[in-house]
Amino acid sequence: MTNKWNNVLYTGVTHDLKRRVYEHKEKLIDGFTKKYNIGKLVYYETTGSIDGAITREKQIKGGSRLQKKKLVSSMNADWVDLYEEL
Repeated sequence: MTNKWNNVLYTGVTHDLKRRVYEHKEKLIDGFTKKYNIGKLVYYETTGSIDGAITREKQIKGGSRLQKKKLVSSMNADWVDLYEEL
């Protein structure tokens, strides 16, 4: 996820992506996403297990900013909000 200027990136894990993105958009949860106005879903992946999701989250978080930007652009070249397609 990112903010409207695409200059802050956030990675997380959830079992209910639509609900979680809604919570971020409406700023219902205090923390990083609320502080930095993160509300735009620009990339997501699905996995078959929570362990796989956590492993993948750690891989993404461990990557450089450039790697994260390339990952988003590979799926969403225009960095549009993908929330409505969920």
